[in-house]
Amino acid sequence: MSTDELTELAQQLRVDSVRATDAAGSGHATSSMSAAELGAVLLANHLRYDFARPDHPGNDHLILSKGHASPLLYALYRAAGAVSDEELLTFRSQGSRLEGHPTPRLPWVDVATGSLGQGLPVGVGMALCGKRLDRIPYRVWVISGDSEMAEGSVWEAVEHAGAEKLDNLTLIVDVNRLGQRGPTRHGHDLGAYTRRLQAFGWHTVEIDGHDVDAVDRAYAEARSTLDRPTAILASTVKGKGVEGVADKEGMHGKPLPDATAAIAELGGVRARHVDVHKPIAARTLHAEPSGHLTLPRFEKGGDPVATRDAYGKALAALGSARGDVVALDGEVGDSTRTEYFSEQHADRYFECYIAEQLLVAAGVGMQARGYVPYVATFAAFLTRAHDFLRMAAISRANLNVVGSHAGVAIGQDGPSQMGLEDLAMMRAIHGSTVLCPCDANQTAKLVAAMADLKGIRYLRTGRGKSDVIYGPDEEFPVGGSKVLRRSDNDRLTLVAAGTTVPEALAAAAMLAAEGIDVRVIDLYSVKPVDAQTLWAAGEETGALVTVEDHRAEGGIGDAVAEAFADGRPVPRLVRLDVSHMPGSASPDEQLYGAGIDAESVAATARLLVEKAVVR
Repeated sequence: MSTDELTELAQQLRVDSVRATDAAGSGHATSSMSAAELGAVLLANHLRYDFARPDHPGNDHLILSKGHASPLLYALYRAAGAVSDEELLTFRSQGSRLEGHPTPRLPWVDVATGSLGQGLPVGVGMALCGKRLDRIPYRVWVISGDSEMAEGSVWEAVEHAGAEKLDNLTLIVDVNRLGQRGPTRHGHDLGAYTRRLQAFGWHTVEIDGHDVDAVDRAYAEARSTLDRPTAILASTVKGKGVEGVADKEGMHGKPLPDATAAIAELGGVRARHVDVHKPIAARTLHAEPSGHLTLPRFEKGGDPVATRDAYGKALAALGSARGDVVALDGEVGDSTRTEYFSEQHADRYFECYIAEQLLVAAGVGMQARGYVPYVATFAAFLTRAHDFLRMAAISRANLNVVGSHAGVAIGQDGPSQMGLEDLAMMRAIHGSTVLCPCDANQTAKLVAAMADLKGIRYLRTGRGKSDVIYGPDEEFPVGGSKVLRRSDNDRLTLVAAGTTVPEALAAAAMLAAEGIDVRVIDLYSVKPVDAQTLWAAGEETGALVTVEDHRAEGGIGDAVAEAFADGRPVPRLVRLDVSHMPGSASPDEQLYGAGIDAESVAATARLLVEKAVVR
């Protein structure tokens, strides 16, 4: 497009942003208006995208990291003919695809944005796919606000992109000076951003973000720059084009006070159409799989095996069978055992270092490209990335997350390394699956099952070795459980998962020697939970004792209690969990200190039986 045509298109985007927010009675008009030229030039001259084929492997990826400026994105879609004018004016209304912040309800939106600082880390994952996996020359364009450049996650991504020389990644920073409550830290000081980005190996271009020719040249420069990602730092005016709101504080997140006058000032409603450049012909080059999955087999009753070891071996086997499986780790692969995958499939292993937000975000970006990521770190450290997991669910992402070194059973390392809140965190994520295996064969089967599930799926693994209690041919359906001990004379039921299953079994053996029969359930699927088995146990034994190496809130105890929330008769529920602040001690001492070892479980059961007899 010519200079005049691009200028007109930018005005159209501003007008449509004003119209959409006015129709909704809410929304971020001024934040959209500042980036109008940036969006117009990208759509008309540089983006390669087939809107009729959003799954085309050669499509560029456009991530609006400043998701509050969604009116701009929807105005771009209207200009491309993907969204009608009628739909544009449904913005923010119930049932509309045009939500307040973009989500993949629209097929052209790869990931949800709106929680600031997430677009660039996700873009890094997509760009890594293009460079190392797909080997397709698509580009990743990320439009960011200046306020979100304060987020630590942005700089995790900046460093990684620079180190990986991701020249297929372009960051476009809309430096409009104003944040939500007032000026940003650096205002219009483009040099402040330039110095930081260049320190991480980025190529930078400083421009007037309202000069369409300068924007066009900057995009062309980004496309021609090799071995470095490019950041375009565009000085803009928030609310550009309407004198009453331009560069004014107090207008963030609001429709314009007089939309009719603003539209007239901007030159009126337009209907300019853009024929977006099509992508090159391409196909996704997933590594050729063997086609046959051979999981590791562990001998029942043989040498103890840590569930983290079983995870690593199963993941490596899965990688041999499926070329779409990739693994990411946060510089603890020798502990999580993701290193087993890296040793066999180095081309599909991604070291993200101690940057857990980037770790999860890169996985989200890779799954948007059709890969099946397994993201691993210590369970405790995943808490740092919780917002990225929450947003991944909003993105309808399919992501496998593995948290190792869970619970007090890790021993001497102490509480800073103990994942004690992870089950609660992961259960709370919409549509998630939460799995807590207790032995090697169960772990291996669940690792394989996760690959074909939907949504966010979480696997909890332990540090120490544990007995192999299941045979290698045993099946573990998600949503199921295993009844490990049962009789018609059971006085109560012990419900455990992970490291507490062996403790529950040992406690049951002690009690059996005293003439007290108890049922033992391995609740390996914490979400969805096997309510049917729990209901039967409650009805038949009268009491359920949950035993978990986790905080009381949100874990197995809550999952069991919630199974009876539909009005069914509730049995007596007793919880054994980690209620104190642990220190450093051996694994056995830790379990004893928390009251979740076999002796403590048996003592609780005796007390409950005695009380039942007295009654």
